[in-house]
Amino acid sequence: MASNPNPIFISSDSLHSILSHSTLIQHFHSSLPTVSSAINTPIRQHYSLSPSSSLLLMPSWSSAPSLPYIGVKLVTHFPQNSTINLPGIHANYVLFSSTTGQPLASMDGTLLTLYRTASVSGLASKILAKKNSKILIMIGAGALAPHLIKAHLSSNPSLQKVIIWNRTIKKAIDLAGTLQKSNEFKGVSFETNESLDEIVPLGDIISCATNAETPLVKGERLKHGAHLDLVGSFRETMKECDDEAIKRGRVYVDNGAALVEAGELVGAFERGVIGKGDVGGNLVELIEGKKVGRKDCEEITVFKSVGSGVVDLLAAQLVYETCMKKNKC
Repeated sequence: MASNPNPIFISSDSLHSILSHSTLIQHFHSSLPTVSSAINTPIRQHYSLSPSSSLLLMPSWSSAPSLPYIGVKLVTHFPQNSTINLPGIHANYVLFSSTTGQPLASMDGTLLTLYRTASVSGLASKILAKKNSKILIMIGAGALAPHLIKAHLSSNPSLQKVIIWNRTIKKAIDLAGTLQKSNEFKGVSFETNESLDEIVPLGDIISCATNAETPLVKGERLKHGAHLDLVGSFRETMKECDDEAIKRGRVYVDNGAALVEAGELVGAFERGVIGKGDVGGNLVELIEGKKVGRKDCEEITVFKSVGSGVVDLLAAQLVYETCMKKNKC
């Protein structure tokens, strides 16, 4: 891709018009096996700016000719912003040429992360969920929830119903109403329910995006053939499902970092529920066919993701190259 002499700013509106979950899922599916080993992603740098606020830097760069980029995600965390009605997290993603070092583009890092996180889950459910899945359970109604719903619907066209649960039921009702009115997925109904114990047994695909530290999904309530998608936890103290869910399911991860960061897995390893060797594989291995996915329609599958700079860079590549080709920015 020829470098642009002047760096461009890609607005949130432009990013929405460029990206779709289906195109990003397809991009990950085709690109991850060929370039993931050529992308360097050092440990993120964390700086405390005050007792409550922080700055995070997440760099990555590629040595693959098909991906001639350096990317840096810059994230600020100001939790006290809730008192002034502002988001607590802000992010920007900056893309450079790995050939010349020239800055190429800057874009909304928060929105990019929402798209890439959901698309990773959508790709995993495309591989691991039953082909005749009918009901999607969405646990959580935050910023990531509509993206996860759209990604799973894009990857699993057999889905007919989405049931949304949230601790604050009004947020679930509002999200269901917005999705139903959008008419983006014809023939799909959007509902809400206040009882997790009632809806978890219905789910063919169950997607979780919460900050829970007490398990929400009880493994004993998962039906045979269910696919459990765990997105929310990124610290050892966080967990969205109990040990029984991990024990009953065949577990897969987006990348190796999940084995040391995800509370559901770290705790299960410590308690001897499963060992690291019992993990079925990572996303790239599944795409390549090096690891076996779902074996039959009765098996329960579990996919745990924690994110990585690899998919950040690939998502930014798709945004930038589409922007330049279609002159959308």
